[in-house]
Amino acid sequence: MDINFEELVNKFVAGGINFAGKLLLGLLIFFVGKWLIKKIIQTLDKLMTKRQIDIALKSFLKNVFNILCYAFLFIIIINVVGKQTVSLAAIIGSVGLAIGLAVKDNLANFAGGIVLLLNKPFKGGDFIEAQNLSGTIKSVGILYSTLTTADNKTVYIPNGPLSTGNIINYTTQGTRRIDIIVGVEYGTDIEKVKTTLLDLARNHPKVLPEPEPLCRMTKINESSLDFVLRVWVKSEDFWPTTFDLNEGIYRQLTLNGVKIPFPQLTVHLAK
Repeated sequence: MDINFEELVNKFVAGGINFAGKLLLGLLIFFVGKWLIKKIIQTLDKLMTKRQIDIALKSFLKNVFNILCYAFLFIIIINVVGKQTVSLAAIIGSVGLAIGLAVKDNLANFAGGIVLLLNKPFKGGDFIEAQNLSGTIKSVGILYSTLTTADNKTVYIPNGPLSTGNIINYTTQGTRRIDIIVGVEYGTDIEKVKTTLLDLARNHPKVLPEPEPLCRMTKINESSLDFVLRVWVKSEDFWPTTFDLNEGIYRQLTLNGVKIPFPQLTVHLAK
């Protein structure tokens, strides 16, 4: 069979020009689409900020919308360069199944992020304790939630375990109770201890008058009498007031001649 070399070259050149044209068109659509998506995301961000939407929810919605926009852009580019949507859908379905099996944990994290945003156990700026960690919520991403610890570390917690585990939110309530245990020596005047601790609490400017401060003996220990001082403060005053009271209790008990016992161990030697 005779092969027309010139005809093959012409077909190759024509095919190459056609492919290059479609490739350039695809690149043009991609960069234009990328620019449009950026503008849409910026507009969406301004709209959500204006409506004062929680920063955690805003972050999640922006991430999801960004992924959906790029997926839509990818489908448009594939159709423009000559592939059919039906065959593309079959390919995406097959690849999606394989990827889904490989990243099932990430899918669980994605579902967990949706659960967190629907149930709203916390919002951006709340101080929480979860997964043996504590810190201030910065954002809820597609797969991870971000919080900043008290010592300024950034921690990423997977949304899956976070949504199914225990979450302690310290911000939702306006007030918190401080419980301080104080041990004193046997023989100490009980009323003297109670009066000292209560006077200290009532004179602190950040201790709330209601509910009223409470001080009672809670336990007769092996080497001490244990008292508890319970006071209520605003949530934001919890740690400063705790530090103040601990320092004040030691100082005031010492001034009043009340001794705080050291741990003791009695050893009997057999003769």
